[in-house]
Amino acid sequence: MKKLFFLLAVLLTTTLGAFASNIGDDFHNHYVPGKSNLKAYNRDLNGLVGMVDFNTGHPKTFPGVNLGASLSVFKPSSSNNISSNSYTVLPFLVAETKIPYLGVGVVARGTDVNGYRSLGGGLTYQMSALELLNLSFGAFYDNGRTDWYHHDHYSATAIASTSVLMFTPYIGVGYDYGKIKTRGYDHNESASNGTVRGMVGLNVNPFPLLTGFVAYTITKDSHGFTGGVGLRF
Repeated sequence: MKKLFFLLAVLLTTTLGAFASNIGDDFHNHYVPGKSNLKAYNRDLNGLVGMVDFNTGHPKTFPGVNLGASLSVFKPSSSNNISSNSYTVLPFLVAETKIPYLGVGVVARGTDVNGYRSLGGGLTYQMSALELLNLSFGAFYDNGRTDWYHHDHYSATAIASTSVLMFTPYIGVGYDYGKIKTRGYDHNESASNGTVRGMVGLNVNPFPLLTGFVAYTITKDSHGFTGGVGLRF
């Protein structure tokens, strides 16, 4: 049952992602070296990947694990003159467990859909405050690429949540920093910048092993949505 549900979750997010445009092709078709706003594109890409930071639960001690599939949908900013679609869509697979005795969570995540390939992960730490409030902190790194650029993404995230029956509403703040470098052009360029993002979301645990979440993310220049399902065992 666990394997079947997870395979269905992966199939769902991959199918939804397949309806979106190829990220690499879209970049190549609209990027003009020396004229396009590569910094704005990089900032939006940081937000698209960084939204996955919030898809971290309360992992059990090893060998317990959380397995999830999520879908990030981010609107390119008005200064981004490279992305041509109204929204950029990217699914991720996420796995998380906790190191025994240290209380530190270990996260692995990645994607290979719509022309964008990424592999990354990070560390998380969770603590309780005032009995009803849960705090979570994380630091992450992702190595991404398309046929036309390489992208390094670094992020830090803090989340506050509380549980009411099977619902866990939460708010969070994060910071993304990324560097993008084009490849395959006569004159390759690079750009790096960072931005703060905020979010609000809701986790739902209808059954002991089943989790789901939806969230809204906002940055200085744009916004996005993310959601997903997972298993915790």
